[in-house]
Order: sequence, then C-alpha cells, then structure tokens
Amino acid sequence: MLGFLAGLPLLLAALGTLQALAALPALRRFRRRGAAMPDAPSPGAVPAAPVTALKPLHGLEPGLAGHLASLLRQRHAAPLQVVFGVRDPADPAAAVAEAALAEAAGDLSGPGGPGLSGTVVRAPAQHGPNGKVSNLINMLPAARHALLVIADADMRVPPGYLAAVTAPLADPAVGLVTCLYRGVPLDGGLASRLAAAGINWHFLPGAALGETLGLADGCYGATMALRRETLDRLGGFETLAEALADDHALGAAVRAAGLRVAVSPLLVDHMMAEPTLRALWAHELRWARTVRLVNPAGYAGMVLTHPLPLALLGLLLWPGSLSLAVVAGALAARLALAAGVAHLCGPWDVPGGRPAPGLRLLPLRDLLSFAVFLGGLFGGGVSWKGRRYRVGRDGRMVEIGA
Repeated sequence: MLGFLAGLPLLLAALGTLQALAALPALRRFRRRGAAMPDAPSPGAVPAAPVTALKPLHGLEPGLAGHLASLLRQRHAAPLQVVFGVRDPADPAAAVAEAALAEAAGDLSGPGGPGLSGTVVRAPAQHGPNGKVSNLINMLPAARHALLVIADADMRVPPGYLAAVTAPLADPAVGLVTCLYRGVPLDGGLASRLAAAGINWHFLPGAALGETLGLADGCYGATMALRRETLDRLGGFETLAEALADDHALGAAVRAAGLRVAVSPLLVDHMMAEPTLRALWAHELRWARTVRLVNPAGYAGMVLTHPLPLALLGLLLWPGSLSLAVVAGALAARLALAAGVAHLCGPWDVPGGRPAPGLRLLPLRDLLSFAVFLGGLFGGGVSWKGRRYRVGRDGRMVEIGA
C-alpha cells in the first residue's frame, strides 16, 4: 500500500506529461482556425448586425484607457453601441470611459465611424452579492440592439473582435459565443509576469485541449455574446445575481435551454497587473475554489495539469532512476508546451503590454500553480473586491457578516 501511494504521484505525472504533449497540437489547431479569420468581414461573409457591447467597470484598472479604446476602435460594418457601467457614481473609471467615448466620437474617420455611439451608466442599485452582475442589470436598460456582447474590463481586443464573436449567432442553434484569452503582463513585476504565465501555460493549452476533445463545458467570462431574446428567455441577468461564477452559470443555462455554446477561434488579451504576490495568490485561490465548487469532477481532473510538481513529489517519496526519468520527461514536456504557446500565440507586442513571460519562470510558476491547486481543495470562502463570501455547493454566494 505504501509503495502504491509513493508511486501514485509518478503515475499522475506520467499521465500529465502525456496531456501536456497532447495540448500542443490542440492549441496549434485552434490557432490555425484563428489565423484564417480576416481582420474585417469579407464581402461574402454574414452581414454584420447592430451590436451593443456591455463593459462593466470597477475602479481604475491599470491600462484601462487602452482597454476601452480597443473596444471603441472596432471594424464593425453595422451600428455599434458601447455601454460602460459603474455602480459607484464617484468611481474614477467613469471619467476614463467618458474621455474614451469623447475621443472616439471626435474621430469619425476611425474604424468605428459614424455608426458608433456610447454611454456611461452610473447606478448604485445592488441586485445580489455579485457586483459585476448587478452592474450589468443596471446597464441593460440602456442597450438598444438585439445582439449583446459582454466584455471584462481588463480585456484588450483586436479590431475584428465584434465581427468574430457575433458571426456564430447567425446560427439559431448557437445561444452563446465565448472565446479564449492569453495573458499579457502590463508591467515587469514578478507577480504580473507569473499571472500571465499561469494563463498561458496552464489555462490556455488546457482549454484548447478540452475544446478539441469535446470535453469542455465552460463559458469563458472574458467575452460572452448572445441575443437579447436568449437572455430574456433565460430570465435575464437577475438569475446570475447570486452566482460566483456567473460565466459558468450563464453557459449552463444556455445549454439547459437546448442551445449550443460556441467558442470563437479569436484570442483576446487578458492584461495582467497584479500589484503583489499576495494579491496574485488571493486572486488565483479564489478562482481555484470557484472551479472546485461549480465543477468538482473537472477540478479533480486538473491534477494532471501539474506533472512537474507531481514528478518532484514522486522523486521525494521514491528516489531512483525511474523517478528522475519522470521528472526529466515532465520538465521537457512543460518547457515544450510553454515554448509552443510563445510561438503559436504571438505576436506579443501588445500596445502597453510587456513581452511574454520567459521560460525560466516555468519551474516557479508550476510550483505556485500546484500550491494553488492544493489550496483550492479546501475552504468554501472567497475574497472578492474587498469582501468575504461563503459559497455553497450550488455556486451561490452569501456575504459573510452581511
């Protein structure tokens, strides 16, 4: 029995090494689909439809002006309305949004052109513990168009973004469109580079493999596009007001309604700016606990995404040449995958961003990811926007001390 327990980390490490090797061709296929997408719709493409983009804001995110400008510079051949929203009327993000709208309105020769309009909604109404969803509920009455695109505040998007994420909605069987993202550090700090590396070396290849194998059932909250009628049919944003993982809950509701969740081959930029390692730990631990609470089986399977720490643990418990070989194989596979991400997901010269994290960070990043995974196995509480919440097995959260 002791021998089995000692050998279990090595077995899991070997399986994780195979998974890392399989993720690379999956990511390559995904990127080939994205590379085939034009920057702007071709004459024979599905005609563009009017879109309302909803971008909820909270505080002065680093690089916020650039994030907002990227949404306002879309090459979209139909009217585009952009609605920014804050829950605190004094939130400084509102002034940044107004300045971005004014600049875009003054540049009618730009990609947005005269079909662009926008507004900033200031509404403090709280509809549940999920502040982002409360913001969306407050913003929705300002939306004028039948297609809605929800984009997180810290995402920077390419000019063909809206065309790419709304085109699949021409198929009536598609109820929701989402897309994957890569991490781009906004500064040269260790915490921001580790945060970006976590997305690029763990989340992105794992998600690409899951989509390729048909095993993924998530919805990636960086972008969610859907018809207004679909949202109304599901009960509106109000049904998500108590959900910690509102993106997962929306995807599950769409599937339960008999509609499909499509993943666009477009890759958007998640701009990372973690001020400290402590903040990074808290952020990633909240994410890990969220995944465990809403998808326990999927979280258990994520153990295979940590072959290098598992191999090192196996070497510690069962020293020998076999264990050394497993460690070497795991390290080689992880380095190959990280190098593949750097090659396949470039170019990395994002305005305002820093270069992609270097491979020398990989051992530290993998050990940190494993520690976060272990920490995520325990506890039902999370910290979010300075508040503490208890999360039930159904993914609904209740503020502690409220």
